[in-house]
Amino acid sequence: MKLEITVKPIAYVHNTREVIEDDNWGSITSEIVLVEDLNEASLQGIEAFSHLEVIFYFDQVSDDKIQYEARHPRNNKDFPKVGIFAQRGKNRPNKLGLTTVELLKQDGKKLTVKHLDAINGTPILDIKPVMKEFLPKKEVTQASWSTILMKDYWE
Repeated sequence: MKLEITVKPIAYVHNTREVIEDDNWGSITSEIVLVEDLNEASLQGIEAFSHLEVIFYFDQVSDDKIQYEARHPRNNKDFPKVGIFAQRGKNRPNKLGLTTVELLKQDGKKLTVKHLDAINGTPILDIKPVMKEFLPKKEVTQASWSTILMKDYWE
């Protein structure tokens, strides 16, 4: 059975970042603005949370760039070949991104956030509050290459 899923954006990103780049996201502040047919009441109570999980769609990744095989992250041969599901690259089969952001302010249908690595105009598919009970119960471990790769990501 082949299941097709249809989703539509609930909001869009507004920021100064126009080009897809891998690093230097730390100085970017973004606004997430709900679409016209969503009421601001859908955000009621969100200001009680310091962080949010934002699911977005990499709409500017062309289908011919999708990765199905293992590859070197960022095409860096110093890193081991790993599958797309063992990295956080944008060239994913369903083009979904997920980032935990800091909520700075909510004003009507607009959320101001920090640490959202999505460019201007990116469609937002869902927003969820971060709750301690959903955080990992044990220490997070990761591959050593990923620590090197992420060195300048939030600079």
